[in-house]
Amino acid sequence: MREWRQGDCSLGEHWFVHRIDPDGPVTTAAREAAALGVDLVEKPVAGVVVLTQTCDIVRSCGERPYVEVAPLVEVDEARLHEVERGRRPGYAFVPGVADRQLVADLDRVMTLEKPVVAGWTRVSGCSSDDAARRFAWALARKRSRFAYPDDFTRFAGKLQDRLKKKHDKGSDEGRALAGLDEIRVQASPSWNAEQVELMFWFIRGPDDPEFESETWPDLLERWLGLVPGANRFGPVYGQICSLDDLSATDLRCSDLLDLDLLSLAK
Repeated sequence: MREWRQGDCSLGEHWFVHRIDPDGPVTTAAREAAALGVDLVEKPVAGVVVLTQTCDIVRSCGERPYVEVAPLVEVDEARLHEVERGRRPGYAFVPGVADRQLVADLDRVMTLEKPVVAGWTRVSGCSSDDAARRFAWALARKRSRFAYPDDFTRFAGKLQDRLKKKHDKGSDEGRALAGLDEIRVQASPSWNAEQVELMFWFIRGPDDPEFESETWPDLLERWLGLVPGANRFGPVYGQICSLDDLSATDLRCSDLLDLDLLSLAK
């Protein structure tokens, strides 16, 4: 296991296992298993990716005998691009298998003993420090996503729909959204307050498009127009900025939005 790293993959014939309740199956695979009277689902996947931190992978089996893996699933080019940009927190981008349009499905995790993994052919998943850092960040974000209040979910619905509709379109708005690294929102004094002041930061990435000087303010006005103050939310402010414009306090006290951003099922 000394050569294995977090984010490394194994391709080919792999089977992914999860336990079910035969009396209450909720997926197609579970219903098929329940019909056979079994409580384990074992399905073929295109491959698996290692989630365990590198420092634990390389330690002895006596100290750390287990490795966690997630299945690799095939997605279309549009979804692959969204995952690469960090817009789909249920998935993680793995550069080493991106040419096959495979991504890590973080909703499913399986634990194996290290000798199983040691018998696989290793495919490097992250060939640079930056790629490894981004993969680790995707894993951390999956577990640390903020659960927005339900009334904020309804409040921000029009903005969410607009971002999804216009993202990656050929218009100025679509190119602007594709060039954003993050969208963050801060609630003051807190999300549970009777009256909440909101601040939206639309954070431009290093490859954001160059527009006429009036284009960004116009876009900001359009986006904020979809979240006018209502009920306990308001006033609402916003800013187009770079990551360098935010303080450490701004980052710590704000929460990330994404295309899967809101917690209430629609």
